[in-house]
Amino acid sequence: MYLSRLEIFGFKSFAHKVELKFNGGITAIVGPNGCGKTNIVDAIRWVLGEQRASVLRSDKMEDVIFNGTKDRKPLGMAEVSITIENTKGILPMEYSEVTITRRVFRSGESEYFLNKVPCRLKDIIDLFADTGMGANAYSVIEL
Repeated sequence: MYLSRLEIFGFKSFAHKVELKFNGGITAIVGPNGCGKTNIVDAIRWVLGEQRASVLRSDKMEDVIFNGTKDRKPLGMAEVSITIENTKGILPMEYSEVTITRRVFRSGESEYFLNKVPCRLKDIIDLFADTGMGANAYSVIEL
């Protein structure tokens, strides 16, 4: 089981849709200060169900939605999708590829999807139970 794809739209500094593809092995995200490296980590944690805005370096959950610039209007929604290869069947699903999507709207409403089917946060948490993966199960090496 490994992370194979991350799609981000409207989350923090990602005003345009961005797709990151990960191959097996070690992946490193490098770049200068302020380019959004930590926002990628926040997006992964968020899509896996993080509920504390402070952990995402925000005051409230709506703050993760792209807030606009002088040249671009704010967006009304943020969406992150994470795709996990499940070829070894570690996740208790018959699918070899599992995609989890989370959306939040400025109104405060949020939605979760499992392979494009609406679900509850509890369903996502239960999916990862006893797998070692979840909102708090990642490592970030800084500097």
